[in-house]
Amino acid sequence: MWDDFTSYILNEVKDRKVKIAEVGVGKFDKIANTLALKENITIIKTDINPNDESIVKDDIVNPDLKLYDGVSIIYSIRPPSELQPYLVKLANMINSQLIIKPLTNEDLNTGNVKMKLKNFKKASFYILR
Repeated sequence: MWDDFTSYILNEVKDRKVKIAEVGVGKFDKIANTLALKENITIIKTDINPNDESIVKDDIVNPDLKLYDGVSIIYSIRPPSELQPYLVKLANMINSQLIIKPLTNEDLNTGNVKMKLKNFKKASFYILR
């Protein structure tokens, strides 16, 4: 499933030079690390409690907008429902595509903003363009 999720992002990017942010990376940074191997992708990993030096400390409730300058895709894996509206707000503020991979069978908490369910191979997630 994670390979399919990564493949979806790579298909979206193609060969374009892009900046991508994973918000709330926690300890699972396999996807970010795979994306970072591509020369055309700059990846930023953020979390409120970074567990290593490759992750930038940032609070999605009050984000440092300078970190997200030029980001064209934001994604978050299993973000807590109370943080999902802040992801939508950030994506809208910086005019970025948003991808949320919630826990299985979890409803989204994005308020009046409707995200589209996307099934890509074995991966299911929500997108907002």
